[in-house]
Amino acid sequence: MSEASSGLVENPLLEVRNLKKYFPVTEGVVLRRHVGDVKAVDDVSFAIAKGEVLGLVGESGCGKTTIARCILKLVEPTDGSIVFDGQDIYDLGKRSRAGFRRRMQAIFQDPYSSLNPRMKVREIVGEPLYIHDRKAGSGSISRRISELLNVCGLPRGLSGRYPHEMSGGQRQRVGIARALALNPEFIVCDEAVSALDVSIQAQIINLLEDLRSEFGLTYLFIGHDLSVVRHLCHRVAVMYLGKLVELATVDDLFDHPRHPYTRALLSAIPVPDPVIESSRESTFLPGEVPSPLNPPAGCVFHPRCTLAEESCRMEKPVLNEVAKQHWAACPLTEN
Repeated sequence: MSEASSGLVENPLLEVRNLKKYFPVTEGVVLRRHVGDVKAVDDVSFAIAKGEVLGLVGESGCGKTTIARCILKLVEPTDGSIVFDGQDIYDLGKRSRAGFRRRMQAIFQDPYSSLNPRMKVREIVGEPLYIHDRKAGSGSISRRISELLNVCGLPRGLSGRYPHEMSGGQRQRVGIARALALNPEFIVCDEAVSALDVSIQAQIINLLEDLRSEFGLTYLFIGHDLSVVRHLCHRVAVMYLGKLVELATVDDLFDHPRHPYTRALLSAIPVPDPVIESSRESTFLPGEVPSPLNPPAGCVFHPRCTLAEESCRMEKPVLNEVAKQHWAACPLTEN
C-alpha cells in the first residue's frame, strides 16, 4: 500500500488499499472460454479523512464509477481491500452489513432514472427509514421526511408528487434527501451535478457544501467538470486507464500539475477571457485511450505522452511524493 493512501491522512474514514477490479471476457456460446480481462481498476490506493471531500476525476472509462461501486459493495473487487472506519467492509457479518449500509449512501448522476417513477416523493425518501428502522412509527417517519425535504430546500407540497412532475434540480434534491435519511457519515457523489443545467448545478453544489458543514459529512465526489471539482473538493485524485496517476490538494494540483495527463486535462478547461484563452498554452494528446482489455506495458499513459522515454515503455511507475502532500506516478516529474 502506498504511503499516499493512508500514511499522511489524519483520521481516515475510508481507505482503499491496492484495489483491483477485473471483468472477465469470454467467448463461445456453450463452452465459455476465458480470453482476457478488462482491467477497470488496477492497483489503486487512497484514503479520505473524516469531513473531507476527495474529487476523483478522469476520462470516461478510466474506472471512477467502478471504484464507487466497489466502495458501495455493489460489485466484488478482484483484489485489494476497502476499510471503512477501521473495518474491512468485505469481512462484515450480516448484522454489521446492515449498520454499514446506514453509514454509507450514494447520490447518482441521473436524478430521473435513480428514482422509482411509481413512487411519490414521501415514499422515495421514507423507504430507507421503513427498511432500516422497522420499529419507527408512521408519525415519526412522516416528521423525518418533512425535515429532510426542508433541509434539502424542497417545499412540503412536493411530497405527494411523482418524479416526472418535478424539475431535474428538484429530483436531485429528492435523491439527496433520500441519501440523508439514515444520517450517513460518508456519501459517494457519482457525477451528482453533471446532468443538470449550469445554474442548477451551482445550487446543488452549494447545498452539498452546506450539508457537509452542518452534518459533518465526508464525500467522494466523482466528476468531469474540473471547475466544479476545484470549488467543492479539498483534494483531487486523477485516474487514467484504471490507474491513479496524481493525488494532491486541490490548489496545488490546479496550480502546479505534475503528471503530463493532469496538465492535458487542465489545459482543456475553457477560460472565459478571450485574451487569456488565446495566449495560454494548450496540451494536445495524440491518439486514443488504449483498451483496458489490453493496456500498454510500463506506464499506461506512455503511448500518448510527449515526454515518454524508452524506460516508460518498460517500467510501471508508482506514486511518489514530488512535493508536500503531492504525489505523481511519473519518473519524469519536475521537482
